Amino acid sequence: MKELADNLWSILKHASGSDWENGSALKRLLRELCDANDLEGATLDVYGKSGDSAQDRTWRMVASAGTNRDSTDSKSHWHGEHSLTSSVRLSVWRAGGAPESAEELRGMSPQLAVSLAAGAQLVDLASRLKAQSFQDNYRVVTMEALYDVGLAIASTLNLDELTDGILLRAVSLLDARRGALYLLQNGRYELEGTIGGDAVQAIDAADERFEALSSSAEDCNGLEDLLPGSSHCLAVPIAVDTEALGLLTLADKESRTGIGPFAGDDQRALSLFANQAAIALENAKLHKQALEKERLEREMELAADIQRGILPSQTPNLGDVELIGWNRPTRQVGGDYYGWLRLHNGHTGMVVADVTGKGMPAALLVNTLHSALDLLLDSIEPGVKLVERLNRHVAESSRSNKFITMIMMTVSPENHTVNYINAGHNPGVLVRADGSHELLNASGLPLGLMPQSSYELGQIELNSGDLVCLYSDGITECESPAEEEYGLERLVEFLTERRTEELSKVLKDMEQDVTRFAAGAVQHDDQTVVLVRRR
Repeated sequence: MKELADNLWSILKHASGSDWENGSALKRLLRELCDANDLEGATLDVYGKSGDSAQDRTWRMVASAGTNRDSTDSKSHWHGEHSLTSSVRLSVWRAGGAPESAEELRGMSPQLAVSLAAGAQLVDLASRLKAQSFQDNYRVVTMEALYDVGLAIASTLNLDELTDGILLRAVSLLDARRGALYLLQNGRYELEGTIGGDAVQAIDAADERFEALSSSAEDCNGLEDLLPGSSHCLAVPIAVDTEALGLLTLADKESRTGIGPFAGDDQRALSLFANQAAIALENAKLHKQALEKERLEREMELAADIQRGILPSQTPNLGDVELIGWNRPTRQVGGDYYGWLRLHNGHTGMVVADVTGKGMPAALLVNTLHSALDLLLDSIEPGVKLVERLNRHVAESSRSNKFITMIMMTVSPENHTVNYINAGHNPGVLVRADGSHELLNASGLPLGLMPQSSYELGQIELNSGDLVCLYSDGITECESPAEEEYGLERLVEFLTERRTEELSKVLKDMEQDVTRFAAGAVQHDDQTVVLVRRR
C-alpha cells in the first residue's frame, strides 16, 4: 500500500499543467490503481454539460486506463462504481474474481479519492476552458469578419449592388450553401436575390410567422418553405428602429463533415450582420430618394421656367386704359393662369383661369389652355364660340375630374365697351368711379365639365375712373390662422378705398394686405390678380 501511495504522490507531485489539461496525469493515476488491484480497466466520469442545450447534462468520461470498454458495460465483466464526490465517480471492472465492491479496493484511501476527484474536475475544467477559448477565438474571428463585411457593404450606395453584396457576404460569413434576401414592399416580402437554389418569390408580411422570428438556430420558425429542399434553416429580420426592411434567410451550413445545422453563435452573428445590412440598406434607400428628389427638383425648376415663360412679361399699351397683372403660386409651378389676348380688330383681351389641383398636373393643364388659346385666336374672335371650342378641347384632352374656371374679357378702344364671359370662375369686380360696384358673375360651367356646355356674353361700359379686378379664388379663400377667409366683401372694400391710386401700388398693397391677413398661415391655393382701369 505504501508503494502505491508513493507512486501516486510522485505522479501528483511531478504532473505539469499540460498533463492535467490532456488528462495524462489522471491516466497514470488510474493505471497505477489498476495494476495494484488486478483490474482490467477503470474510468473517471464527470457529471456536467455535454452540449449546447441546458438539458444536455450527463455523465461523461474524462480519463480511462486499461481495457477500452464503456464503464456502463457489465454484461461480461465484473463492474463496480465508487462515488468520489457528488459530481465525480470512479468505475472499475475485471474479468473474474470475487465480486468485491469498488469501495474495498486496496489503496483507496480518502486521500486517493480526493486526489482522483480533484484531478477529474481539473481535467474537466481544462477541457471546458479549452472549448471556451475556442469559442472566444471563433467569436473574435466572426466579429472581425462582421467588421470587414460591414465596411464592404457600407461602401456602396447603389441599392442593386448592395443587395447582391449582402446576400453573398452573409452566405460566406456562415458557410451556408444557400441563401435568399427579401425586401419589404407594399406589405409583402419580395424576393430580391438568391444563392444556391430556388426560393419563394414573395410572402405576405402579415404572416404570423414573422411576428417573432425564433432565436433558435434549430429551425426557421416555420419558414423552411422559403428555401425549398433545405435541411437546416436560419432566418433573421432586417430592421431599423423596429421598422421592418426585409428578411435574410440561410440554409444548410457546410463543414468538413458535410451539411449540418447552424449553431447558436451563428444566430447571433447573422443578427449582427442583419443590423449592419439594415443600416446600409437604409442609407442606400435615403441616397436613392435624395437623388430622386434632386431630379424632381430640377424638373420642377424647368417646369417653373416654362410656366413663367407663358405668363405676360410686358403690359400692352391701350391708350387711356391701364392694365397690370400678378401671380403667386403656392409651389414652384401652379394651376393659375393669366394673359393678354392679341386680337385682329385692334381690341385687347385679358383672361384669368384657375385649374383644379396644384403642382405639376395643374401646370400641364395650364399649358394646354395657353396653347389652345394661341391656336384658336388665329381663326376665332373672343366670344361664345371661342369659349365653347375651348370647353370641348379641355374635355377631350383631360381627365373627367379635371376642369378649368375662366373669365375672359375684351375692351374696345373706341367706345370702351367691355365684353366678358365667365365660365364658372369667381365673379369679377367692377368698382365705379363713384365707389359703387358690380359683379361679373358666371354665365356657364367651368371648361371641361361637359363637352356641350353653353355660355352667355356679358357687357358693361368702362367709364372714366372705373376699375375692374379679375382674380383667382386664392385671394378670396386665403385663410387666417383662425381659419377665417379673406372673402369677396373684404376684397371689394379694399378696391373701393384704393380705386384712384396707381395700379402698381394697388397691386402691391393687395399682395401685402392678403399676406398680412394670412399672418403666416400656410396657403393651399395659387393667387392671381389682373387689374384694368380707364384713366
